Amino acid sequence: MSEILNDILDFNKKFVGDHEYEKYETTKFPNKKMVILTCMDTRLLELLPKALNLGNGDAKLIKNAGAIVSHPFGSIMRSILIAIYQLQAKEVMVIAHHDCGMSGLKPEPVIASMKERGITDEKLNTLTYSGIDIQQWLHGFDSVTDSVKSSVEMIKNHPLMPEGVLVHGLVIDPKTGKLDLVVDGTLN
Repeated sequence: MSEILNDILDFNKKFVGDHEYEKYETTKFPNKKMVILTCMDTRLLELLPKALNLGNGDAKLIKNAGAIVSHPFGSIMRSILIAIYQLQAKEVMVIAHHDCGMSGLKPEPVIASMKERGITDEKLNTLTYSGIDIQQWLHGFDSVTDSVKSSVEMIKNHPLMPEGVLVHGLVIDPKTGKLDLVVDGTLN
């Protein structure tokens, strides 16, 4: 067992034994009726909820690299639609951040790192044969605000998105928590 896993399991045993979970009890329905797509950046783990005045149970939180909806029928969009249709979310917020690792990300260094760790050209070519453009799939974005606008548009214009759901776009400063409004969903 890894040291990290062992530490987590030891802590968890005490957490459950001491009934620490009781202060986090809530339902599966978001109190503030919203779903947030944000980046997986470690700086946002506690900062983002605090900067938005969110407590446990207030929002559905979806995270990925860059807060990007890259495919209209991928898992991110499916999660947003489930939050709306089954979990009572009425607003969607796409919240990316400044100084994101996806900003300016080029696929070549990622592919080189994959090869260094044992991924063969044959495996990479299999993706191409399967119709996946790995260069596009691993490409980041050039402008965080343009990326947010693109994700907001994909969500808003999705054929399964019901009328009346507000879709907002914001960018957060990962140092201070300051929010910059990019798209006000009430105006569209």
